[in-house]
Amino acid sequence: MAIFQAIRAARIVPGSAVACRLLSTASVAGQAPAAASSMSQRKTALVGLEPLGKRNAGVSVLGCAIAMVAVGGCAQGIGQLFAALVVGMARNPSMKEDLFTYTLIGMGFLEFLAIVVILIAGLLLYSE
Repeated sequence: MAIFQAIRAARIVPGSAVACRLLSTASVAGQAPAAASSMSQRKTALVGLEPLGKRNAGVSVLGCAIAMVAVGGCAQGIGQLFAALVVGMARNPSMKEDLFTYTLIGMGFLEFLAIVVILIAGLLLYSE
């Protein structure tokens, strides 16, 4: 895990020799350093590897809320779908079974879209 942090810190601060020192320490190279000097080297090597900052939870909540607007669009689509079903049945009552079948197929597509949107919103909420 420390190697990934070192690579991440080296990408953010390109000229940082401190971040790359972790990869070239004596323990990685296969030498046996003294105990006191290895602790001081490790502390100096981890100077640039603190977390990059606090997690911006407000931004992830905002992204999740914006994504959840699409669920309202899915609800509006379902309402329009059944309104069209009622109008279609009023115009041609003999097509009632076919219209209802098409309405259920359309509702299935809209529900699938709503589920995908909820999953993406959860991904946005709990990602860093």
